[in-house]
Parts: sequence; structure tokens; C-alpha cells
Amino acid sequence: MAMAMHLYTCSPVPTRPTTPKFSSKPLSLPLVHPPRPFNARHHSIFFSSSSSNSIPPALSPVAAASVTSVQVDEPTTSSKSPKTLPFRVGHGFDLHRLEPGYPLIIGGIDIPHDRGCEAHSDGDVLLHCVVDAILGALGLPDIGQIFPDSDPKWKGAPSSVFIKEAVRLMHEAGYEIGNLDATLILQRPKLSPHKEAIRTNLSQLLGADPSVVNLKAKTHEKVDSLGENRSIAAHTVILLMRK
Repeated sequence: MAMAMHLYTCSPVPTRPTTPKFSSKPLSLPLVHPPRPFNARHHSIFFSSSSSNSIPPALSPVAAASVTSVQVDEPTTSSKSPKTLPFRVGHGFDLHRLEPGYPLIIGGIDIPHDRGCEAHSDGDVLLHCVVDAILGALGLPDIGQIFPDSDPKWKGAPSSVFIKEAVRLMHEAGYEIGNLDATLILQRPKLSPHKEAIRTNLSQLLGADPSVVNLKAKTHEKVDSLGENRSIAAHTVILLMRK
């Protein structure tokens, strides 16, 4: 009888991976040398894991991971006086309520109307606005701080007093007016007949040529208190030039 011979192929038995043996000795890593230190006079940054402000001789990756604090030197302040600006810009704004029984004074000119500004002084919204613009350009407190309405000596005072003081401070700081642009906002009365008189008087109070003083007037399209003839407002932008 012929006997069938069967050849069986067997796969090799997989071997269990060996566990790598770790040495108890610390792993030696290449040292990373720090970059050239910054100039401490400008912006010095020091990395340290201790309270020392010195730069360590070298930081390895392991040591870098243990950094716990970043110390930044205080910027060096200059002892020089601040630079004098060749020009300064200021903005002023004022608003007053209109009530019967008060005169309406704008730019030092008495304007005929059935109501005027209720205020501690004469309520000249334009001059108050110009004063704030000058003080703002000089970096000084506003008109309410220099001439507080809690002081009885300013009760009913003409606003020309405030203008003259602001101009004095301007000259004392070494500046003069480059140009001024003011906008009055009121529904009534129409200011067209009075604009030139207002501009001329304002120029005289400022000691400026009328050509550098501009005045505009706008209604408020019957919107809110300005448009309902219950208030009056003014904006002023002024440029001061170094003498």
C-alpha cells in the first residue's frame, strides 16, 4: 500500500519581546548653550528656577522643563525732561438748557431770543467750549475744575473771564493759536445775522487773527432737546502752535 506522505509546514513560534533594561545611571544629554545674553540696559530676560538673577551657564532640556519663573527687569526710565511738542490739539464740548427769563449770550454777544441758557455763570456755551478746548490741548483740567460752579464768586460771571485765563495759560506754556473751528448746534434762533459779530468778538478775546477762527451753526433737525429748542450745544477743535 502506498502511503501518502504529507508535508506540513509550521510557522515559527513567536517569541516574547524582551523588556529593555534601563540603567540606573542618569541619562547624559548634550548641553544646550544659551544665546548671547541681552543688553540689560534695554530688555533683559532671565530664566531661573531659583531666586537668582544670574544667567545659568547652560540649560539642558530637562533643566529647561523645570524652569518655574520668568524675571523681567524694570525698564530703564530716562531722567530727561519730556520733549516739547511743536503743536497741540484740543477738543471742547458744552451744552446748556434753554429756559425763559435768561439772556442768550453766544461768543460774548447778546442774541435776541425768548429764552436763554440756565447756568451758574452767564451760560455762554461757545466760550465755555473754547475754554475747554484750550485747556484740553494744554493737558490741563477742564473748566468745571478750574472754575467750579460751587464757588459763589463765579455766579453770573462773564465767560470772557474764563477765556482770558485760558489764553494766559496758553501763552505761559509757550503756545499760540494756529487755528480754531467751532460748531454751534441749536434749532432757534437763526445765527446767520450774528455769526460775523460772534466770530469777531471771539477773535479779539483770543488775541487771534479772524482768519484763523472759523464758526459754523447747525440745527438738530427737530430731534431731541436740541431740536426742540430746549437746549444749545457747541463743539470746538483748536490747534496750538509752539511760539
